[in-house]
Amino acid sequence: MTGPGDRPVEAVVFDLGGVLIDWNPRYLYRRLFDGDVPAMEAFLREVCTPEWNARQDAGRPWAEAVAELSARHPEARDLIAAYDERWEEMLGGPIEGTVEVLRDLRAANVALYALSNWSAAKYAIARPRYPFLGWFRDVVISGEVGVIKPDPSIFRLMLARNRLDPARTAYVDDSDPNVRVAEGLGMIAIRFRSPGALRSDLARLGLLAADAGSTAPVRPAAGP
Repeated sequence: MTGPGDRPVEAVVFDLGGVLIDWNPRYLYRRLFDGDVPAMEAFLREVCTPEWNARQDAGRPWAEAVAELSARHPEARDLIAAYDERWEEMLGGPIEGTVEVLRDLRAANVALYALSNWSAAKYAIARPRYPFLGWFRDVVISGEVGVIKPDPSIFRLMLARNRLDPARTAYVDDSDPNVRVAEGLGMIAIRFRSPGALRSDLARLGLLAADAGSTAPVRPAAGP
């Protein structure tokens, strides 16, 4: 984590998957492979790869993605289609400890934002399931803007769209490449490891009390 020096932190930008929301394709594919973990892992490594999924996060339509991959792997057509048709079954619950941190930041009038790699169509499905997504002043979704992290341009878009000063903005992500880009742009970069560690990091920035379950003194709301 990099610190802000004497300049107060005015906003916190959160990644979503792996930080606030538990998403994992294995929740679905363990069932589809009837517990055959090696076969499932081979499929997710060689067919429906993270790189393939990332193209949907960048805006490629799901119908196009499924058709193209099914043509290359006709033997796995149904399994490939399930990635789209049964995507909701990959969603776990909220990461409760981080949601509690988010709740405390909100109570302290810290300006909250989200920046996430996510298909626009799938985010629309997830949005109603997690009420805390309504706590953010703005949510930048890669599939809606056509560029994915760690491309610096999506970070710049978030900062510009919300008139955020990088030096006064903390950024929380579980991906090292994303954290490095945020740091390179002058943001206060926090590598997410656990809700408890995040609370400690934010306490060092003066945003929260260090003890779980307690809130920091109410701060004036940050800018618009």
